[in-house]
Amino acid sequence: MKALSTKRISYIVQTFVPAMVACLASATAILLHFPVWAMFIGWIGFFTKGMNTQAAIENMTCLWLGLILGYLASLAIYSLVPTQGLMVALPSVVIVVATLVISLRGLPILNNLLCYFLGLVAWFAAHLDPKISSLGILAGSVSLGILAGLIAHMFTAKITPYIVNNS
Repeated sequence: MKALSTKRISYIVQTFVPAMVACLASATAILLHFPVWAMFIGWIGFFTKGMNTQAAIENMTCLWLGLILGYLASLAIYSLVPTQGLMVALPSVVIVVATLVISLRGLPILNNLLCYFLGLVAWFAAHLDPKISSLGILAGSVSLGILAGLIAHMFTAKITPYIVNNS
């Protein structure tokens, strides 16, 4: 039987380890009553910029801020719709929020536009009532995803050389 090449072993490890972390993270999300899809929004957020603990914290903060902006935007839309109608309220709030988010790209830190927009998308995709508890559920979900992405990346980086060198 032909031995597996180092490259093939590395590929298998770098596939299987993140898949197992995703499995465990999705089970954890279910146990915590978090939406699994929102956990994967966090996982995506981890990989948007840098792949280390500092970047994970910054990405998570940008995701949380995106969620908060989504929450505040939904409150603004709900308050404006009765007097302005949806066709005025929604675009008006979107221009304000989009201008704010896009302007944040100039910050020295917390300038991850993708994570801000992932947070906004997560908020509006969830279709939750605009309550602080809803914000907490989504923040917990995306945080679990960021943590899972970090664990998958770090564990894969640590274990791959060990397995490759000992095979």
